[in-house]
Amino acid sequence: MRVTGSQLVAEVLLEHGVDTIFGYPGGTILNLYDALYEYRDRIRHVLSAHEQGAAHAADGYARATGKTGVVFATSGPGATNLVTGIATAYMDSIPMVAITCNVPDPLIGRDAFQEVSITGITIPITKHTYFINRIEDLADAIRNAFRIAASGRKGPVLIDITKDVTAATINYKPGKPLPADPRPEFTEEDVRRVASMINASERPVIYCGGGVPASGAGEELLELMDKADIPAAHTLMAAGLIGYDNPRNLGMLGMHGSIAANKAVDRSDLIIAIGARFSDRVALNPQKFGRRAQKVQIDIDTSEINKNVIVDFGVTADARDFLEALLPLVKEKTHKEWIEKAAGWKNTTGDVKEGDATLHPSEIVQAVCDLTDKETTYVTDVGQHQMWTAQYLKYGKGNKFLTSGGLGTMGFGYGAAIGAQIGEPERRVIHFTGDGSFHMNLNEACTAVSQNLPIITVIMNNRVLGMVYQWQTAFYGGRYSATTPERKTNFPKLIEAFGGKGFSAKTPQEFEEAFKKALKEKGPVWIDCALSPDERVLPMIPGGGTLEDMIIG
Repeated sequence: MRVTGSQLVAEVLLEHGVDTIFGYPGGTILNLYDALYEYRDRIRHVLSAHEQGAAHAADGYARATGKTGVVFATSGPGATNLVTGIATAYMDSIPMVAITCNVPDPLIGRDAFQEVSITGITIPITKHTYFINRIEDLADAIRNAFRIAASGRKGPVLIDITKDVTAATINYKPGKPLPADPRPEFTEEDVRRVASMINASERPVIYCGGGVPASGAGEELLELMDKADIPAAHTLMAAGLIGYDNPRNLGMLGMHGSIAANKAVDRSDLIIAIGARFSDRVALNPQKFGRRAQKVQIDIDTSEINKNVIVDFGVTADARDFLEALLPLVKEKTHKEWIEKAAGWKNTTGDVKEGDATLHPSEIVQAVCDLTDKETTYVTDVGQHQMWTAQYLKYGKGNKFLTSGGLGTMGFGYGAAIGAQIGEPERRVIHFTGDGSFHMNLNEACTAVSQNLPIITVIMNNRVLGMVYQWQTAFYGGRYSATTPERKTNFPKLIEAFGGKGFSAKTPQEFEEAFKKALKEKGPVWIDCALSPDERVLPMIPGGGTLEDMIIG
C-alpha cells in the first residue's frame, strides 16, 4: 500500500495500539494533522491549550493506564514547549513518545522560520532521539521508539521528522510492535544472598520506590512484607502502593516523610531498597543514611546502584522478577518487638494546624478521602499541597497517586489530570493544587471543558508561594523575597468564564458541601480553599540533615 509519511506515522501508531494523542498543530506538522483527519475514527486527538499541557497529559495518560503516552508538536516554539513535560517524564521514568516535525530538509541549518534542533535540545532528557530526513527510516524509528520507551527503565523518546518526509510516499509494509528489550538477568546466588540477609535480620525495613509500581510488583511487595513481617517505607513515587490501613505501612520517607518511616530506617539493621534510588530528598545526608544498617539495593538501572548511597549488596533486576524469585527463599518470621516499636513511632505523628485560617490541609484531604472510593485517581502539582496530600491521603488498594517527583514540576497537575481522566474515563480524578502551581497551567481549563471532563480541582490557596515561603520563614529570617505575589485571582469566577463550575470554601463544612456538589457535576469543577500562609509542611528534615535535625512543630 502506497502511503505518505504522515499516513505511515498513523499506521505505525495503530500497530502499537495507540488510540489517543495529545498535541497542538502548526505549520511543519500540518501534513500529520491532515492525515489524522483521515484516521479520526480510530485515533482520538486531544487539543491542549499549550504544548506543555499536552506533554503533561501524555505523561498522566501513561501513568494512569500503563500505556506509552504520545504527544505531537510543531517545530520551533511548539517543540521547545514540550521540553519541561519531556524532562518530567524522564525524571520519573514514564514511557512517552514525542513526535515533532521540523522544517523541510533543504532548510535545516539555515535558521529557517521556526527551525530548532529539538533532538539536540532533548538528548539529556530522553532515552533516545531520532532525526528523520529520509522516509525510508521513518517506520523503523517509530517502532524502535516504542520499544525503547517501554523497555528496562522506562522513559521518553523523541522523533523529529522533516516536513518533506511527511509529504513523501513509500510502500507501507504492516508490522508488529517490537518486543521489549530483555530484562536484566540475575543469578540464583544473588537471590540467596538477599534472602539470607533478610532471614538473619532482626530489624529489617523495606524502602520502596517508583520502580515497584512500574514493574507491577505491588502484590509481591505485600507478600514479602507479610511473610517476613517487615515494615515498609515508601518514596513519593510509590505513594498509594501500600494501603493506608496496612499495619506495616510506615508512610513516606525523607525530607517531609513520617516520623515512623525516618526512625525505622535510622534504627534498622537491614534496609531493602526496591526500585528506589536514594535521592537527595530521601537520603538527605548520604553518609549517615541508615547508618546502623546493612543495605541491599535492587534496581533495574545499573547506574543507580551505589550512585547516591554505597550499599552492601546491589542487584540489577526488574523488581517483580526479583521478588518472585526471592519469596520462596524468605523464611516466614515475626518481628513482634520491632513492629510494635515502629507502631509506637507512627502514633507520635501529630496533626499540626497552624495559622489563623479556619480550614486546614488535613481537613481537606480527610473530607476527600471520606467522600471518594478506592477507584479514585489523585493527581497533584508541586509544593506544600503535594506534601500535605501525600501525607494525609488514606490510600486504598485501588487508588492511584500521580505526581511529579524527580523534576518537581509546578504546573504538572492539570495536564496530567486531563490525561489520566481521558485514559480511564470510568475513574474519578481529583486534582490537588496550590495557587502558585495552578497559575502556571490553569489555561488547560479550556481543554477540560471542551472534553467535558469531570475533574475536581482542589486549590489549597494560601496566597503565597508556600514551600519557598516556608523555607524563607525557617532559614532566611522571614525575608519574603518574591513569594507574596498579591494576586487577586477569583478562581470560581475564572472557571465559570472557561465554562466550568466553581466553589469557595473557608471552613471544613463549606468544603464538604462544595465537594459533594462537585461530585454531581459532569464537567470540570474548581474548589478554592482559603488557607493560612503560615500553615507549614511538617515533619521536615532540612537539606543535608539527619533524623536529629527533624523539625516536628
